[in-house]
Amino acid sequence: MDLAGQKRLELFNSLLERLALVRPVDILDILLVTGVIFGVLLLIRGTRAVQLLRGLLVLAVALFLLARVFDLRAFSWLVDVTLPALLISIPVIFQPELRRALEQLGLAGRYFRFYKREDAGPAVVSLKEAALRLSQRRHGALVVFEMDTGLQEYIDTGIVLNAEPSPELLLTIFNKNTELHDGAVIVRNNKLAAAACVLPLSTSSLSDRQMGLRHRAALGISEVSDAVAVVVSEETGQVSIAHNGRILRRQDISRLDTILQAFLQRPSAPRVRLKENV
Repeated sequence: MDLAGQKRLELFNSLLERLALVRPVDILDILLVTGVIFGVLLLIRGTRAVQLLRGLLVLAVALFLLARVFDLRAFSWLVDVTLPALLISIPVIFQPELRRALEQLGLAGRYFRFYKREDAGPAVVSLKEAALRLSQRRHGALVVFEMDTGLQEYIDTGIVLNAEPSPELLLTIFNKNTELHDGAVIVRNNKLAAAACVLPLSTSSLSDRQMGLRHRAALGISEVSDAVAVVVSEETGQVSIAHNGRILRRQDISRLDTILQAFLQRPSAPRVRLKENV
């Protein structure tokens, strides 16, 4: 056997020896770390945190190169002193994503259900019929369906109704000449819990200028909860649905009940075919 073959054999034997030292707990350890990293990437996907994370990685690499590779002692001291403050600032920077992660952990039990959520029948049907007329009249509307995350703090900002849903009531609420049209209606347990509710506005950039405060509020409530928000545009009459930090535009109003039931019945994304145009 030539010298190159001996080296390859030694390398192979060394690899086998290292693999023999790997314990099952080590494999579990690697899988757990991989799962945590994958979960973090899923949580920040499509959010501003992606750009922030890239910036932090670039900064960390630059600091490492300057402080360690070039042996800059004074700069290394400065990095060591300021590093604890930078670590403390991370929870502040990623506060929305951390809050969302904790909420998802609190709602983990819903993924183990073996039954479907009850249909939101009366509220969904009423909204569909009202949306058809609101779209024709170019009257804006914002309706939020409460899911597992409680929305009581936003209900408290509006006018409590606790009313049975009906197209006529929704049309009255979102009439431009009423006091309740400027705000959101929150649906809880198939009842109109409150109207004129104030919702958090999303800070995400919306590419389409036709999407105003209603769309930003719908996106905002979907970022801080698992609620499903329906928006009727005052400018175009088009219907959009916001959920899980995403907004799906130009939905077919004639299929609005089917689409909404798909969102409200199961925790995962709906199987119905949706048109998405952000």
